[in-house]
Amino acid sequence: MSPMPNSASRTGALALAATSLVAASLLAAPTAQAAAPAARPAVPTTHYLDCGAGNDNANGTSTRTPWRTLAKASTEYRPGDRLLLKRGTSCTGTLAPTGRGTATAPIRLDAYGSGAKPHIEGAGARAAVLLRNSQGWEIRNLDLSNTGPATTTDRRAGLLVLLTDYGVGRHYVVDDVDVHDVNGSDHKDPDPSGGILFVVQGDRTPTRFDGIRIEDSTVRHVDRTGIGTMSTWGRRAAYPDGPGTSFEPITGVRIQRNDVRDTGGDAIVTHNADGARVEHNYVNGFNMRSAGYNAGVWSWNSDNVLTQYNEVTGGHGTRDSEAFDIDGGNTNNVFQYNYSHDNEGGFLLVCNGAGMTSKGNKVRHNISINDRNTEAPYGVVAVVCGPTTDTQVYNNTIVTNHPGTRMVSNNGQAGTTFRNNIFVGAPDATGSPTVDTLSTYTGNLYLNTGQPRDTAAVNADPRFRGATPRTPGDVWLQSGSPAFGAGTPTADGVSRDYFGNRVPNPPHMGAYQGR
Repeated sequence: MSPMPNSASRTGALALAATSLVAASLLAAPTAQAAAPAARPAVPTTHYLDCGAGNDNANGTSTRTPWRTLAKASTEYRPGDRLLLKRGTSCTGTLAPTGRGTATAPIRLDAYGSGAKPHIEGAGARAAVLLRNSQGWEIRNLDLSNTGPATTTDRRAGLLVLLTDYGVGRHYVVDDVDVHDVNGSDHKDPDPSGGILFVVQGDRTPTRFDGIRIEDSTVRHVDRTGIGTMSTWGRRAAYPDGPGTSFEPITGVRIQRNDVRDTGGDAIVTHNADGARVEHNYVNGFNMRSAGYNAGVWSWNSDNVLTQYNEVTGGHGTRDSEAFDIDGGNTNNVFQYNYSHDNEGGFLLVCNGAGMTSKGNKVRHNISINDRNTEAPYGVVAVVCGPTTDTQVYNNTIVTNHPGTRMVSNNGQAGTTFRNNIFVGAPDATGSPTVDTLSTYTGNLYLNTGQPRDTAAVNADPRFRGATPRTPGDVWLQSGSPAFGAGTPTADGVSRDYFGNRVPNPPHMGAYQGR
């Protein structure tokens, strides 16, 4: 007898039984999709790092079981997670965590325990803390340094936040972080050395930051930039030769209440920014070791930047090294209520880059005391490089006691207007001459400066409260000052002066508007 019929019969019976079971199961139970429980959101986790007594084989999720090394802690974190470093400890190397937090559930890098802030020494690495292609981070209460062998090539930083072909990175906070002793090479953009840096690189995916807050932090003895933003996406009509193929502005920048001292190059610089605010910072000592051009606080290829209530002093060198700088490709930036004093490079630089457009910028209600620059073509105020469009410098008080410096120097560039200012030069035989035949001067007060072409000039002693001003309070005007009510009203919405006094109508000349 052939086995084929029996085998076929058994196969058919098994198939029928299987079909019946499947049908029964479909009738008796819901589908697997319907039966699956609803997904629960991940619970944020706190991780601990103790470089002195931790253990990388521990779970790292309690103060009793912390990790030990930066390498172990350099892992990916989720929204709401925290990585806490033990106070009073020191780690060597680079902490390079990753992860994408949000503004409502940021990833936090902070300290725990008592004692000094946890210290990370980069030992010559690219950075002591490096965030690469990550967002939604808040970094607080750390002490960072990065000292390696002397170098002219190696870029180093204390804190480096780097986006490369990333898109838009959002929400970054740096609060109460101390950065010091970074001996990186003398390079700025696009691959800089410095203290606290936010850098955009790459050339394939348009990339930018949105939301950077750097506050209540210190930067000391770093090369080369103290605090800065940079980008390789800067090409636009105002900067046709800029890097990249489009302009991707860095937005939501707040740099406030920081203390920056002894920087090799620039102290605070915003590149590629739109709407940044740089305020209430103290800068003492910049351009200390760089071979390049540097300034205290300035912007490059940036729009609508408000720089106010900053004190800048100790600028070193006479090739630039001004406290403030209107540079290339800037539009509608405002410098107001700032105090500049004792800078070797001067108070203000107006320097538009070749082939770039810089327009609609304002410098108003600032005080400059004993700034100087004795190297031609510079001065306390220097108008150099390329021409600007509608640069307005008004209601500033600028006084110097240093002989041999020009008050305003122009090497042949147009576009700047000076009005309602008080210029007081050095009280010596030559004073502080104004060497400028191209800028527009209208209604300023001059003493010991010579007089440029100003048909509404006031040539007189302004009658300061201090005979030899050394502080802002010394430039208050005394009764009988010829500057009282001698200014021209400006419809700019400014209602208060540097000292908080209401601006009268007509205004006084200079920065002081009280009585």
